[in-house]
Amino acid sequence: MTVLLREAIGDRLRHARTTQRRTLREVSRTARVSLGYLSEVERGRKEASSELLAAICEALDLPLSELLHHVASDIGAVSKTPDTVPDTAAAGKIEGGRVLPSMISDDLSDLRLQPVLSHRLSTSIDQTAKAVVAA
Repeated sequence: MTVLLREAIGDRLRHARTTQRRTLREVSRTARVSLGYLSEVERGRKEASSELLAAICEALDLPLSELLHHVASDIGAVSKTPDTVPDTAAAGKIEGGRVLPSMISDDLSDLRLQPVLSHRLSTSIDQTAKAVVAA
């Protein structure tokens, strides 16, 4: 599964803004970015320049380095999860409706289903938000 950097950045920016209970209009004014363009960036439709990201982060009181760190973690978490069935199963090494013992291991983590990025991000973001609220 390919994760687009602009989508991951947009998800994190929107999360930061909504966590602060701020509107697109407020942030766009403070960052001196058009409301429509900010909306496109948050939805992952536009790829923001480094200058624009810096302005948006400053408007959100969010260090750019922190944003990029979280985005890298999000992308890394998704890219480490396999998105296909192990090759041995796909190659048809199944006998009599049972999986061959060579396919079974003590660690079944490689058999997990790949969740959608937005679900993973929203779960991660929700957990972060709960931790912030609890603190």
